[in-house]
Amino acid sequence: MTDSKGQEASADPRNEIVTHLPSLRAFARGLTGDVAAADDLVQDTVLKAWSKFGQFREGTNLRAWLFTILRNTHLSTRRKRAREVADSEGTFAARLASKPDHDGRLALQELNAAMNLLPIEQREALILVGALGFSVEEAAQTCDCAPGTIKSRANRARRALAEMLHLEKGEHASASDSPISAVMAASPSAF
Repeated sequence: MTDSKGQEASADPRNEIVTHLPSLRAFARGLTGDVAAADDLVQDTVLKAWSKFGQFREGTNLRAWLFTILRNTHLSTRRKRAREVADSEGTFAARLASKPDHDGRLALQELNAAMNLLPIEQREALILVGALGFSVEEAAQTCDCAPGTIKSRANRARRALAEMLHLEKGEHASASDSPISAVMAASPSAF
């Protein structure tokens, strides 16, 4: 496509947002621990990004910009919810249903529970670098910290998860179909 001066017009970077939705959703799921909350967080992120697209500098990393918006939105929501009152009458809890527990589902629940026990900084570093395949530099840019900090957080998170899940060295490598292996099998050289 060419513009009125006959020059090649650049594609609208907003069209690229859709390619990042699966990774955004996975990161949001890891941060929130809840599918519905993750979907809401991704929706809020996309709405904020779309409405503030004038602030995006073309030629910069759109993926990092979107993940930064998602992270900041999540942290703001957590601060707000810290002042909220829980479901004291159990109205919401009464509406919850439980699906049958299978081995994979149990392992995933165990991993999710262990991930939720990690400090938020370690959890997000591990999700970005270990599960979503971000480079250390991309994760550092997203979390607004030094690459060495991301490496340290991810390593501490991996060690803490291994302790919580009672994994012996190399045990996770034998269970390649396990949901735990996706996070734990990340190459130590990546950190």
